[in-house]
Amino acid sequence: MAIPASELKAGVHYPRNRLELDEFFPDEESCRDYLEGVRWPDGFICPRCGSIGQPWRSARGLLVCRECQAHTSILAGTIFHRTRTPLRTWFLAAWQITSQKYGANALGLQRDLGLKSYETAWAWLHKFRRAMVRPGRDRLDGVVEVDEAYVGGVEEGGRGRDTETKAIVAVAVEIVDEKRLGRVRMQVIPDVSAESLGPFVKAAVTPGATVITDAWSGYTDRELIDYDHLVLNLSEASDPAHVLLPGPHRVISLVKRWLLGTYQGAVAVTQLPYYLDEFTFRFNRRGSRARGLLFYRLLEQACQMPHTPTAGLSQRTGRGPDRRRRS
Repeated sequence: MAIPASELKAGVHYPRNRLELDEFFPDEESCRDYLEGVRWPDGFICPRCGSIGQPWRSARGLLVCRECQAHTSILAGTIFHRTRTPLRTWFLAAWQITSQKYGANALGLQRDLGLKSYETAWAWLHKFRRAMVRPGRDRLDGVVEVDEAYVGGVEEGGRGRDTETKAIVAVAVEIVDEKRLGRVRMQVIPDVSAESLGPFVKAAVTPGATVITDAWSGYTDRELIDYDHLVLNLSEASDPAHVLLPGPHRVISLVKRWLLGTYQGAVAVTQLPYYLDEFTFRFNRRGSRARGLLFYRLLEQACQMPHTPTAGLSQRTGRGPDRRRRS
């Protein structure tokens, strides 16, 4: 179980700056010990028999259960499974991703860590992005604005909600007050039908919450029956959409600016969901004063994410936002 943020102490549970990062992880053994503590904060739990207790240590660095004698690798079942690269290098990558306000791109990561290839840096970033969505995360609550947005370059002939080349992104944002936004959820959807928008809202928003949408037919009362659904008819309103539904418009504007600034818009539509996960991870933790806490949370979630082989990470292919068609 994750340790509440109130119980985590800077300088004790996570480094506060790059100097402390080097002090925390001077060698590979310290990295393995730290990862073990992040993965099992309440003590080692044997994946075979479920017993809790201090395990034996084998000569190969495996954890040996005192009850059933099962051997467990600290890295098994994490994104680091069977890695041949020192954990310290992985930790440096995680620090770079979380310590920079706008994240890291593959070229910068390759250069700063001295990785052999751009492809390795690209794959590492995507492995971490897959760990940025916490399993079983809480749904949005309170007042939530929902809308769709389109990510991609300029499309000739597109009108309204019609598109052939752009990615359609559903956006849900908690509204704290007139000036403050809460958490956000985003998802790439195939179209703007009720069959796509309804499941997105149900997965993103707690039943009973107030959901505010425009009058698009995709937001049907049948799909949103579990919510207090407030409909804004934009065609009859004197104010534009970004004034009546400011939350989603503000968020997607930040997303496009981030994609263009950090990645120069070179994001394929097939990989866009993982970039949205990264943005969500950062946006929902934007109030954190300690970058080290983000580092801790990323490693914590990396221990809960099954290993994805590099071969399973699709390279930058497919139609969508790329170097020629910028977001």
